[in-house]
Amino acid sequence: MTAVLFDYPKNAAFGRVLPKSKIYEHGSVSSAVRQLFVRQVEQIVWQHKLAPETVNLKASTAVPEIQVFSIALKGGELKTEVLRCIDQAISFPILFELRYDEKIMSIAAYKRPSESDSGKWVISEYFESGWVSSNTPRKPLPMVFDFGALYAHLLTPLMPHPARSGENLQARVERMELIRSRKREMEKCEVRLRKEKQFNRKVAINAELRDLKQELENLTRPLSVSGAAVAP
Repeated sequence: MTAVLFDYPKNAAFGRVLPKSKIYEHGSVSSAVRQLFVRQVEQIVWQHKLAPETVNLKASTAVPEIQVFSIALKGGELKTEVLRCIDQAISFPILFELRYDEKIMSIAAYKRPSESDSGKWVISEYFESGWVSSNTPRKPLPMVFDFGALYAHLLTPLMPHPARSGENLQARVERMELIRSRKREMEKCEVRLRKEKQFNRKVAINAELRDLKQELENLTRPLSVSGAAVAP
């Protein structure tokens, strides 16, 4: 994905360095994840706070605010366990901007309040853009009326497949996660097929692969308003 960098309002600037120790205080952080913070993270800055008083948009229970975190990396890699740890510590949706070697990458998970426990958040898999120059021109925030719509617009450029007509953000994220799951299953099938020696087992695995490929095609195919496939 090509990164889309947004130009956040000056009123929303927060610019507060967030010590790693503050993240550790919110929940049990394993020693392995702490080591990832030490090895991969140079600095975490709470860069912007998009709230009703800073961007003049209507909040909702699902999206009361949106935070923008800038993370300076020690190398060109950051494990998503680090981001998930931060997401679990901060009770708002977060958009991350990773910085390394004068480049920026946008990455975020879809975060929503748990239906079974209002005090907890459900965090999806992470969606990311490609790396772009830190000098890349930024685009103004979209003209929307509430934080729910703004959140959808911020996450949309990170999604690997376009939205379908009438598909809301949660449904689209669930479809993206299902696509990833099926791709992982296909990779496992292909490994099994290469290792399998028995002809009858190869036939069965090939049939399984065909079904997965058909399901993937259905999941990634754009749909019209009526639900029929849109011709390429």
